[in-house]
Amino acid sequence: MSTPPPPSIVPAQSAARWLLLLVIVAGIYFFHGFIVPVLAALIVAFASWPLYQRLLRLCGGSRSLAAAIAILVILLVLVVPLTMALSFALREAQSWVAWLLEANRDGAPVPTWIAALPFAGEWLAIQWNDYLNHPHAISEIIQMASGQHLGNISRVIMTMSGKAFSLALALLFMLITLFFLYRDGHHLVAQLDRVGEGVLPARWQRFSRMVPATVTATVIGMGLIAIGEGIVLGIAYWIAGVPSPVALGVITGVMALIPGGAPLAFTLVSLYLVGSGNVFAGVALFIWGAVELFIVDKTIRPSLVGGPIKLPFLLTFFGLIGGVTTMGIVGLFVGPVLMSLLLAIWREWVHNGDPQVLVTALQDKS
Repeated sequence: MSTPPPPSIVPAQSAARWLLLLVIVAGIYFFHGFIVPVLAALIVAFASWPLYQRLLRLCGGSRSLAAAIAILVILLVLVVPLTMALSFALREAQSWVAWLLEANRDGAPVPTWIAALPFAGEWLAIQWNDYLNHPHAISEIIQMASGQHLGNISRVIMTMSGKAFSLALALLFMLITLFFLYRDGHHLVAQLDRVGEGVLPARWQRFSRMVPATVTATVIGMGLIAIGEGIVLGIAYWIAGVPSPVALGVITGVMALIPGGAPLAFTLVSLYLVGSGNVFAGVALFIWGAVELFIVDKTIRPSLVGGPIKLPFLLTFFGLIGGVTTMGIVGLFVGPVLMSLLLAIWREWVHNGDPQVLVTALQDKS
């Protein structure tokens, strides 16, 4: 007669939970380097899914063919032009860093265009002489503002072009992930719905359908319009004869992600032109920027952005800064998207129920 096995010290259910937790932690540790490319692919897939559905119908329902064509279009329309623009911008930024290093070493005299500015030129010249026109003044200001030395910042900018291989590898991972999201996204959605219905049976359908609309509204409303404004104003800078027009166009596009950022960018460039003696070019650039911004805000943005979320300035700012410090360039979009989702969930709770409903549902499931 066989003896029964001794009782287990750790219950089987508890051991299974710890094993599952260990597997999840190990997966996060080994694959955390792919989080940024995967998030970028998810954002692009969400934002472009309606267009992909049209392409899928044109391809007769062949998901592999439609996914391949979609990746090729993204390469030709977005990836290649943006890569070229960033490459030119980094080259132009290197000349700015060289000037900063020289000015920091010997002191920077007041530029003539600043002293020639109407109304505020004389006051700005006095402030410049007080704070910038002595050796190591720029380094002191940068260290006070960011805690970094000028040499460290310049080395980071100079070596960004040397990280082309790692950036290209991350881009490759993103495109591969995006291909499979296009091809097999319907299976992934069905599996997520099955899990979500088990966790939040009363609210999953609203939450899950809110995510694509929120991501699409955020990416189109902030990303594509910011890219367009950077391109249009960058061309205007080149026509007006502004030095480093590509770098200034990229900076304008990034600033356009923040409410009021694009007007500030082209206004400063217009003031530079006026102070440099090109009054006509400066005034024309300012008028062109104001007209372009009015057209975008009154016609293009409302027609493109159909989602329910419009981020306030403070939440947009927090999303941008938090995203960039955590994930780099991709964080420019990931941060505002996550902030938009948080705001959307908050509004869902406020308008359709109490947050305690979600807490109670989670407690019941646990």
